[in-house]
Amino acid sequence: DGLRSTHKNWWECDSGIAYLVSDGAPGGWRTNRMTKIYDLSDPARPRLIRDFGLVGQEPGSTGLAPEGVHGPIAFKNRVYFAYGTGAKGVLQIVDRDKLLAGDPQAADRFAPTPDNLRYPQIGRLDMSPAWGGHTSFPVPGITVPGWSASVPGRTRDFVVLVSESLRNECQEIRQLSFMVDVTTERTPYSVATFEVPDPAGDFCRRGGRFGPHSSNESFTPIYHGRLVFIAYFNAGVRAVDIRDPFHPVEAGFFIPDTTARTDKRCVEVSGTPRCKVAIQTNNVEVDDRGYVYLVDRADTGLHIVEPTGSARAIANFSR
Repeated sequence: DGLRSTHKNWWECDSGIAYLVSDGAPGGWRTNRMTKIYDLSDPARPRLIRDFGLVGQEPGSTGLAPEGVHGPIAFKNRVYFAYGTGAKGVLQIVDRDKLLAGDPQAADRFAPTPDNLRYPQIGRLDMSPAWGGHTSFPVPGITVPGWSASVPGRTRDFVVLVSESLRNECQEIRQLSFMVDVTTERTPYSVATFEVPDPAGDFCRRGGRFGPHSSNESFTPIYHGRLVFIAYFNAGVRAVDIRDPFHPVEAGFFIPDTTARTDKRCVEVSGTPRCKVAIQTNNVEVDDRGYVYLVDRADTGLHIVEPTGSARAIANFSR
């Protein structure tokens, strides 16, 4: 169909619903990435359900279009869409049932009209233009330590929203990971951030990108609501304790060694390229055994690790 620019997709293995990122150009969408939703419960007979994106991206719209989607994550009856990657970010919270069924009052419930695109939306956070939405990982049901147990609202829902570092050797505003309180879904709000300070490892001089790229996306109870792992390019992977979501703190880290396969990363200095060899941990995921998987952007390969020390003590390996 002439589609290009697929990226971070999400597939529901229980239902077969797939949220597939595409440029949408053949359909006239005004963005580098939007979402095509398919029913793949019978892989031999894929069925397109609908196209989806933010109002202003749809065919026929005018004015400045919002930044494209980076990827969705579905959890229970919600789909969390992250737009903007590393700038002009948007977190969109969508009712999954309404998204898949469309507005029954509409003449064409799946036509990409502004009303149809707004229909399943529950809430939306428009970020400062300096930061984007790369990964939107939901962590609901965290009981905030230190808050009074006699007052409603102590247990709250959050989304870990990661903004991607895009430029080598810190030639950009520092990118962050945000703890977004989505307890009141219509008005999500960032209540805390996490970052690795550069002086801890002189990362801005090491070469390549320094900053977050993505978080893990597995809901294994070993880590969910306790630790989140963030791929941090030349700072490896960082294990972040989110049990107090208003004060996320680092619980551990692992920085792989470079190898003969590790590729160079360059910046231009006075018109001359300056290149360095540096680890670029790009993606991280965990499994139900507690193993942590790191993939390197600079061709170093795959690393499989597991937490030790204080990070392991935070996890729940009894489940």
